[in-house]
Amino acid sequence: MNNHLRRVRAGSRILLLAIALVTPATAQTGEDTGSDWAKTLREAEGQTVYWNAWAGDQRTNAFIQWVGEQTEARFDVAVRHVKLSDTAEAVTRVVTEKAAGRDEQGSVDLLWINGPNFLAMKEQDLLHGPFVRDLPNSRYLDLSRGSANTTDFTVPTEGLESPWRLARFVFNYDAARVENPPRTMPALLEWAQANPGRFTHPHPDNFMGATFLKQALIELTPDPAVLQAPVEEADFATATAPLWGWYDAIQPHLWRGGETYPANESEQQRLLNDGAVDIGLSFDPASTAAAIKQGLLPPTARVLIPEAGSIGNVSFVAIPYNARHTAGARVVANFLLSPRAQAHMQNIEVLGAFSVLDFDRLSAEQRARFEALPDAPALPSREALGRTLPEPHPSWMTRLIETWAQRYTR
Repeated sequence: MNNHLRRVRAGSRILLLAIALVTPATAQTGEDTGSDWAKTLREAEGQTVYWNAWAGDQRTNAFIQWVGEQTEARFDVAVRHVKLSDTAEAVTRVVTEKAAGRDEQGSVDLLWINGPNFLAMKEQDLLHGPFVRDLPNSRYLDLSRGSANTTDFTVPTEGLESPWRLARFVFNYDAARVENPPRTMPALLEWAQANPGRFTHPHPDNFMGATFLKQALIELTPDPAVLQAPVEEADFATATAPLWGWYDAIQPHLWRGGETYPANESEQQRLLNDGAVDIGLSFDPASTAAAIKQGLLPPTARVLIPEAGSIGNVSFVAIPYNARHTAGARVVANFLLSPRAQAHMQNIEVLGAFSVLDFDRLSAEQRARFEALPDAPALPSREALGRTLPEPHPSWMTRLIETWAQRYTR
């Protein structure tokens, strides 16, 4: 198909448009083939999209590779995964390009982005768009004001980033060693005091450690609503006082007496698998089931969801303002929202990440894709995840990490 379209390029624009409107690639994904989107598809042909994305999870890396294979076969749009250890690497690259006056032909086409990084790019006008409502598959999303798909760490996305997967904070534990796991932060303190050295969390310099502190803060603070606004010094002192009192009490009972911390979620998982600790944590409810399948956790590992609910957010992709391959990036973002791609992503044998789609907007055939997905003993249902707690404003995380370091770094 792609070679045929390339040959037709030499012919009339009318014939090219006709072919674009009937291309099997768009029909197979159920996408709107209106003239504007047909133009995007034509512009995207032959492009290679440089998708800058965190590469710390092999399942996610494999999924991104699959996405590239699909978009290349269907739309002649290749995907090159630029593997990041920290999203800030790509953000810094875009900032540097803008400072150098490189307002076109930028090196980043698509970026997996969230929270503080999105806010920084939005405030500096470093993002292309708005573009989300232009994507044909956005019809499957709840894009109402204030929905999870239109808000990123309390910051309105305003169509500048497109959702692609759900994330939720959860604990995981070995049911063979922990009979009644704690489901609240006060209960976790009591459990740690009774089981010294059997729990820890990643260092707060890592997003997983920072998320643990935010989860504790939301549970313990007198007024969680204040966390939705930019941090003020007086608010910070009042809101965090219970957290620091709680942490002062739990730290001596952490793994290695709180003298050292695993660097990230992967190291924490290894501690749980090796029996060094009994309780771990994750920002992916499916990661425990996937790790069992990979032999990285014992078959008795299970997911624990906090009683009051847990922090959740949507993972987004954005297109920098100076992207070289904007059309291709839009095609990839749109494909990520197709029911086919979302069902493939939610398959526990593939990635297991929960879909961002509104199932009420899907056809019976599309819903059937999700209903047919395999299950696993350590995979919680969407219903079992309970209440989603909103992320605090990004400024709270920055201030929280700084204060933790001042108080507890020796």
